Formats: sequence, structure tokens, C-alpha cells
Amino acid sequence: MSLIVAARFTTFPTAEAAAQRLFNSGFADEDVTLFFVNPTGQHARYPIGGDTATDAGSIHAPKGAGKGVTIGAVVGAAIGVGIFTVFSAPVLVSVIAAGVGAYIGSLVGAMSHTRMGGKLGRRAEPDEGATRDSGVLLAVHVTQASQYDAGRILRDAGGMAVERATGRWQQGRWADFDPTRPPETIPELNEKHA
Repeated sequence: MSLIVAARFTTFPTAEAAAQRLFNSGFADEDVTLFFVNPTGQHARYPIGGDTATDAGSIHAPKGAGKGVTIGAVVGAAIGVGIFTVFSAPVLVSVIAAGVGAYIGSLVGAMSHTRMGGKLGRRAEPDEGATRDSGVLLAVHVTQASQYDAGRILRDAGGMAVERATGRWQQGRWADFDPTRPPETIPELNEKHA
């Protein structure tokens, strides 16, 4: 495994300028690569697209469906009893009304908890730091001795989220880069410097 230091830039020209600073400091051409990282959810890890098998916002859907079934069945049964009383309809009407109410209630409950993430009135927010921001990533194949030099150059050139990783560096690029894995930033290189 190779030691890699990388940072995110907002544009290709700023990343290219940072790469030039690395070259001027003695880093080899085959040890520097830059590429664009798509926004979260747009990495096509599955045949129909997306990065994960399930949507994080759907975690609370079963709980919402359970609540909806209960409320819907009670409301449906009450409507069925009302119809039975007013129109002298068969008892079967009450049972069907309760079933329809339970079904509709489960749909409404599941959808409301999916859309709101289980918290009424609030949308589900992704976990902070759980994703990698999109942008131009400049990665440098480094040694133990040169990792902090590379990180400082990237930071001083405007790089954000300076990170350290281990991976396969092949033919001048980070061969096993995983855009769905959050970066492991280097705290001392990401603090605001004077």
C-alpha cells in the first residue's frame, strides 16, 4: 500500500496551480494526479445508479407505517361503524372500511416518516463528515518524510480537507480511490493558519 496525501479544490485551474507548486518543490510528475469527484449519490455503484442500497431518509419508514396502520384502522373502523349505523349496512362494510383505512394509513405514515426522516416538520440531514464533498481532488503519492511537506503545499495553495490515505498508486494515479469513503483529514493541516 502507498501513502497518499490529497486535498480538494473548487476548480481545475487552482488544482493545476497547486500541482505546479508540488513539481517546483521536487515532487515527480508520476506522483501527482488530479481528478473530479462527483457529488454524493452520483457514483453509480449500483446498476440503477446511486451509491448505497438504501436511502438514509427511509430508516424511519417502518415505524411510520406501523403508526399509520394503527391510526388508519381505528379511523376506518369508526367510519365503517358510522356507515353501518346510518345505512344499516352489513358488518362486512365495517371490516372493509377498517382494512382500507389501515392500508391508507400505512402508506401515509411510511411516506411522512420517509420524507421528514422521522421528525415531523424537519427533513433528515446527512451525518456531518459522513460524506466526501465534490470537487477537484489533487492526490500526491508521498513518503513518510514528505507527507507533511505535500500537505502544507496543498493547504497553502488553497486546498481544503487535506487528507492522508493508504491505497494503491499505479501508473501515476490513485487506482483504488473510493469516492463513497469519507476522507481522513489531517487535523494539524486543516486548522486555520496565520
